[in-house]
Amino acid sequence: MTHHGSATAPRRDPTRVREQPALTTSSGREWLLLGGLLALVSLAVLLPLSGMHPDIALVGAGVVLLLLIGMGVVRAAVPRRRARLVTLAVLFGAMAVVALGTVLLVAASTLR
Repeated sequence: MTHHGSATAPRRDPTRVREQPALTTSSGREWLLLGGLLALVSLAVLLPLSGMHPDIALVGAGVVLLLLIGMGVVRAAVPRRRARLVTLAVLFGAMAVVALGTVLLVAASTLR
């Protein structure tokens, strides 16, 4: 129902991915904590793999660290909450993809 001259605001659906608290109301601290944990696990896997293929594993570990640093910069520098949280989520996802991709590349290169 509308009042004279004003439209009603659309209802928010909390089950939609884009409207989850991690992307709408978080300060970003949670993303940094999870990013740090993911980086720690990734490095715990990638650094031992550097004995097999140091070029691949060390580059992957470096990219993971750069993405974590990027997350810290974004949290500190991006003032708009929604843009900050979406960017942190994308960087977190990129970190996971890089870590997994690096492990798969090392595994594939050992099969040759």
